[in-house]
Amino acid sequence: MADKLRIVHCFRSPVGGIFRHVRDLAEAQVAAGHMVGIVCDSTTGGEFEERLFGQMKEMLALGIHRTPMQRHVGPGDLAAARRTYRIIKELRPDVLHGHGAKGGAYARLFGSLLRASRSRVARLYSPHGGSLHYDESTATGKLFFALEHLMARFTDCLLFVSDYERRTYRRKVGEPPIPNTLVYNGLRTTEFEPVAARADAADLLYIGMMRDLKGPDIFIDALAAAAPRLGRAPSAVMVGDGDDLPRYHAQVKRLGLEGNVRFLPPMPAREAFVLGAVVVVPSRAEAMPYTVLEALAAARPVIATSVGGIPEIFGSGSPALIRPDPAELADKMSQALGNLAAYRELMPDESTLRARFGADVMAAAIEKAYFAALES
Repeated sequence: MADKLRIVHCFRSPVGGIFRHVRDLAEAQVAAGHMVGIVCDSTTGGEFEERLFGQMKEMLALGIHRTPMQRHVGPGDLAAARRTYRIIKELRPDVLHGHGAKGGAYARLFGSLLRASRSRVARLYSPHGGSLHYDESTATGKLFFALEHLMARFTDCLLFVSDYERRTYRRKVGEPPIPNTLVYNGLRTTEFEPVAARADAADLLYIGMMRDLKGPDIFIDALAAAAPRLGRAPSAVMVGDGDDLPRYHAQVKRLGLEGNVRFLPPMPAREAFVLGAVVVVPSRAEAMPYTVLEALAAARPVIATSVGGIPEIFGSGSPALIRPDPAELADKMSQALGNLAAYRELMPDESTLRARFGADVMAAAIEKAYFAALES
């Protein structure tokens, strides 16, 4: 078997944590001498994502291939699948790594079709939350988990980004009948350099996708609820984009917070960190969010919800964790802003973060999984 691989990452949406994960992996894999390519949706993302693609273009020997992929299952999937399969077939991958529900389905189905034509290709799947966020008691959830159970037959290895994600898979889909491993998201060495907030920074910073799953509405409600506790209205910056953004603008206006909340378009996390004294992650569901890792590595104080893999970063029972509830968040905002120095002491130490969440650790573990899948 060749030591250098042709690796194709397939995913739908080039935004948020999945895109960050793929960029980090691709960079490490290219540095290791592998040939890497990306296949993803062409209708998602904006100027910020275009700049990121531009930075990656020269290093990816197998190129960046964007084609329309719809988010939900529907008639358009058939045409999208045909286009995507043609692209992947031309790339002749040794490893087809699917990320998220749609990317995972495409990678495993198309990898199996390539195998049927006698191509040797390893099929790996990283859920990144994805379909695992659905409620198993609903008809939609039952359908998706039945499909996940079926798709395991066409998977050579499952890669989970948190133990929570792995436990959720076991509970909702079943015990994986295939090799699976836990590989935490990782950060580059430079990302462990501290970032100081600007002198004119707002009290609080939200950075992430503008959709209810990530809790911007909880954040805004908590801002209003924190004002009586603090004796003043806290200031906030909200960085990100998404289909629900107009609704959050309307929520801020309805609560009379226009003078306290500033909305900004997506930007690199470390650029955003200077804009707020405390970073708030009010998500209703997560797998292993990069925002939390990046903020802590940059020595920023963080308030986060105790969902998904977040407790694996802070340690279970951390006083920095709350439920995704506006009242609890308002209390924690008041505590943090009331004595910021004391609140900083609740954060995990740098040495622990480096040992568990380094990009080199992540890339080495995933490369090991690739070779094991090819050997089997």
